[in-house]
Amino acid sequence: MSRLRQRIAERMVEAQRTAAILTTFNEIDMQPVQALRRRYQERFQQEHGVKLGLMSFFVKAVCQGLKEFPILNASVDGRDIVHHDYYDIGVAVSSERGLVVPVLRDADRLGFAEIEQRIADFARRANSLELTLEELEGGTFTISNGGVFGSLLSTPILNPPQSGVLGLHRIQDRPVADNGQVVIRPMMYVALSYDHRIVDGREAVSFLRVVKESLEDPARLLLEL
Repeated sequence: MSRLRQRIAERMVEAQRTAAILTTFNEIDMQPVQALRRRYQERFQQEHGVKLGLMSFFVKAVCQGLKEFPILNASVDGRDIVHHDYYDIGVAVSSERGLVVPVLRDADRLGFAEIEQRIADFARRANSLELTLEELEGGTFTISNGGVFGSLLSTPILNPPQSGVLGLHRIQDRPVADNGQVVIRPMMYVALSYDHRIVDGREAVSFLRVVKESLEDPARLLLEL
């Protein structure tokens, strides 16, 4: 194994050995976000030089959820729970040498364009091995998007010492009930793995509901409601 692969392996085993990992699921109707992206994509690219992707919406929604349920932004240190009053969100990026998780510092203070620009920069520099150690350390929560590879459902592994990781999956048109009618909607399954030592099921399920509701009504993200 390469040194990077060895380090990845060590951290994955550490997470499985030290945390009580449990996963809860939900599904999100992505039609409102997709409609918003179609409406403003061209103008967004012209003004900011980067596409308006999905990840900025999820980063914003996650920050909303963490503010309501801060235990998912905490970590375990021995017998202590360490709470964080900042939101450093790790974004899993696939590179030719393996998965790396650079961190968006103070993500709650970033605009959509800043988030998309930084993620694009992370992805570019991950393949050219230009990411620094400081950019890969110290996150308080992680988002991993297996949907870009076609994954429909998975159970993400924690990034120690974090207490939560949100897994995103492929958007797929599926029949759903809407006001008593069967309609076709672009649906995405999302999975939240969390450390059950400090996070209760009620908090995990409620956090995931906040993420779902924020994305199904994305105006809430813009207004921070």
